[in-house]
Amino acid sequence: MVKFYSTDYSYDYGFSAVSLAYFLRYPNPYSRHVASTDTIDRHFDPVTQRLTTVRLHLKRSRLPSAVLKVIPKSSVGASSDGSTQSLILETSLVDVKEGWMETESRNIDWSNVLSVIERQTYRRPALKNATPAEVEAFRRDGIVRASDDDRTDVSVSVTLKSRIGEQLRKRRQRWGDQATATSVMGGAEEESAKQGWFSSWSSSAIRSAVESISLQRTEKSQPKAKLGMSVVLSRLRHGGIQEVLEGMRNDRELDV
Repeated sequence: MVKFYSTDYSYDYGFSAVSLAYFLRYPNPYSRHVASTDTIDRHFDPVTQRLTTVRLHLKRSRLPSAVLKVIPKSSVGASSDGSTQSLILETSLVDVKEGWMETESRNIDWSNVLSVIERQTYRRPALKNATPAEVEAFRRDGIVRASDDDRTDVSVSVTLKSRIGEQLRKRRQRWGDQATATSVMGGAEEESAKQGWFSSWSSSAIRSAVESISLQRTEKSQPKAKLGMSVVLSRLRHGGIQEVLEGMRNDRELDV
């Protein structure tokens, strides 16, 4: 069963500032777990005037103890204390003219355990406090040109799906009931007691446990992500790019 999370909120900043802050948001005081960010592709379409960017984030984290009780540490490359890292592929599409940005982020490793897809939409409020002339321009051209550009609306959706059950069913079809969650995820070297404990779980129970624990983490991390963006936006407002870069440098030093 797939788990979903969604939320909507607004920033009291214009779309131009918010879209810029999005690309400058790492690191910040609420995301020091992001070890690196690399831009691997960027393309501007002169016809649509839209910018497409693909980036790769390396994030460090520590798996909750509850997760370590459900899956072997070796299946997600975790160390003895549960520390692990993952690669996140982020794709964004920005239309500054129309005032919207859509993003998608997904993990590209250990997806056999859990697939996490986060989609965000940033949008300038349509015709907010627009004048009659601006309303007419919108009707004619379909483009928002409201003069009051002091807010950006955000919609977030996260889809979490564990594939442990799918892999376990395939292995059991091939091997029979001897297939366990440990054998599916490559943790055969871990203690036999844990393997026996895994075998008592049904695939649906394991999948549900992983998804539920991950959903709880998502519910806790999303407010922090919003706070991190707010910090970057505040730095932009008070000191521009220079203050943002200085803040990023300080955040990296604190993380060392």
